[in-house]
Amino acid sequence: MVSTEVARTTVGIIGNVIAFIMFLSPVPTFIRIVKNGTVEQFLPYPYLAKFINCGLWVLYGLPMVHPHSFLVLTINGAGFLIASVYLLLFLLYSDRQQRLKVMSYILAEIFSLGVLTGLTLTYAHTTKFWSNLVGCCATVANIMMYAAPLCVMKQVISTKSVEYMPFLPSLFSLLNGISWTVYALIGFDIYIVIPSGIGSLLGLTQLALYATFYKSTNQQSTESKEVA
Repeated sequence: MVSTEVARTTVGIIGNVIAFIMFLSPVPTFIRIVKNGTVEQFLPYPYLAKFINCGLWVLYGLPMVHPHSFLVLTINGAGFLIASVYLLLFLLYSDRQQRLKVMSYILAEIFSLGVLTGLTLTYAHTTKFWSNLVGCCATVANIMMYAAPLCVMKQVISTKSVEYMPFLPSLFSLLNGISWTVYALIGFDIYIVIPSGIGSLLGLTQLALYATFYKSTNQQSTESKEVA
């Protein structure tokens, strides 16, 4: 019989793989941005949300904050670096007004992470208090990461086009939410199960929206080519 720890580790490894693919899924979007030399109508909010979310989960996964969370620490460390690259590219290819706006958000997130990290490393004499505090902050950030595409979803509904809501990030957002929900239910971790469960529902909503407006997107693309 498989022990709870083995099952949790196995699901965590699967979750790491899915999360890593999710973090890399916007690569085609950024290839397009670099190729065209502009961010077009792509929004920065999903990448800002990933940046602060992964930073907080790295802090949560530290041994002095929440022991035995190595899988949480590793994947979010990778996600933090990947999100940093995305934001750097977004800054490079934005216009001046948008660049200043995105930079202000990044600086605010870095400041918040720095303050919380400093307090945690300085006063983390016991893991329980800081685990709860950082866990609460990370839960909020995780929900924000999953909810960030809501801005894009609003854009999709108004334009009846999924051009700026790529399929792969939506798909792997759903798979990531499901895998980490299962991980959190094994050995129950409320700080992971709540945002992951919400993320699963939001990922499903994104895919439903994608299916709804996929045909109209192709139709708009065909009409644009005919006009050109």
